[in-house]
Amino acid sequence: MNRFTTSRGEYELTRFPEDPRDTLRAWDSADEYLLEHLAEAGTDLSGTVVVVGDRWGALVTALAGHRPTQISDSHLGQEATRANLARNGVPAGDVRLLSTRDTPPERIDVLLVRVPKSLALLEDQLHRLAPAVHENTVVIGTGRVTEIHTSTLRLFETILGPTRTSLAVKKSRLIFCTPDPALDRPANPWPHRYALPTGIGPASGMSVTNHAGIFCPDRLDIGTRFFLAHLPERRGPERVVDLGCGNGVVGTAAALANPEAELLFTDESHQAVASAEATFRDNTGPDAVATFRVGDGLEGVPAASVDLVLNNPPFHSHQATTDTTARRMFAGARAALRPGGELWVVGNRHLGYHVRLRRLFGDCEVVASDPKFVILRAVKR
Repeated sequence: MNRFTTSRGEYELTRFPEDPRDTLRAWDSADEYLLEHLAEAGTDLSGTVVVVGDRWGALVTALAGHRPTQISDSHLGQEATRANLARNGVPAGDVRLLSTRDTPPERIDVLLVRVPKSLALLEDQLHRLAPAVHENTVVIGTGRVTEIHTSTLRLFETILGPTRTSLAVKKSRLIFCTPDPALDRPANPWPHRYALPTGIGPASGMSVTNHAGIFCPDRLDIGTRFFLAHLPERRGPERVVDLGCGNGVVGTAAALANPEAELLFTDESHQAVASAEATFRDNTGPDAVATFRVGDGLEGVPAASVDLVLNNPPFHSHQATTDTTARRMFAGARAALRPGGELWVVGNRHLGYHVRLRRLFGDCEVVASDPKFVILRAVKR
């Protein structure tokens, strides 16, 4: 746990789930810069305050006295926010938590945007929020210098109005945008749909839906393509999980290969789960059975209830490279699998997932590999 010191007070903050070994903080200099500017500028926060992309709740915890609304795509970020609000004695009702799939407030007087890693997600969210912004809305973005590009500013300019940036402080910048209600903004291009190529097994020719913010939005990424070409051949009624499902291509391919399977698609991203459901519904018949869940991995899935877990784990948390998510996914998969159940994982060769899997499962085997990727199979004994 770390203490976040601001002009508004000090706050005890952690990421979620809390891990004493985790050295990553729940805020950074971009959050500090924004809060410092609001205090120094005397920004009027008496109206409707909306905070977009607040990664672990640092901003809304510090601004809780103004009853802000947080809009986040991340389930883990929302859980961190709830925990941090409670940890700092903020009543739950003082901050309204919405996902990127929820209807935003009808009027926004102050819009604070923590620039996301995904430019597409920023584009989609600005389009969704633009109707609620008026000419007197204060719009301020914040991010690390490496996160703010000419294309970032162009989105604010094109969708909301004239935009400029601040000087850099501690390798972070602010974005100032003056809304123009008369602006002729383009249509929101999201979600994006495309067809998969042939020659990749059951997924050949599949229609894919990607809501904004999903990795590799306009084509099949090479790791998933490699995985699709080597999926296990299964038959009969069984429960299959697409863990960290993204747009649901892998789980949908498994359903097409085994129509008797019952699928669970789970991801911590609201955008991902919405994409997976659209992909599944567009490619399967009315008898296909699937559940779609935004959550923390396999938390809440009964122990020893799953036959097969398919997983392409992420190795980034925002800008940080970490294997924390993969380790937790593997442990959750082992707990959820029945004896004899299998975890199939695809990943970059250099990540060394085989070491972790052998510790958890006792052993694992290489199903397929190429110079960049490896597919591993671990069986619960």
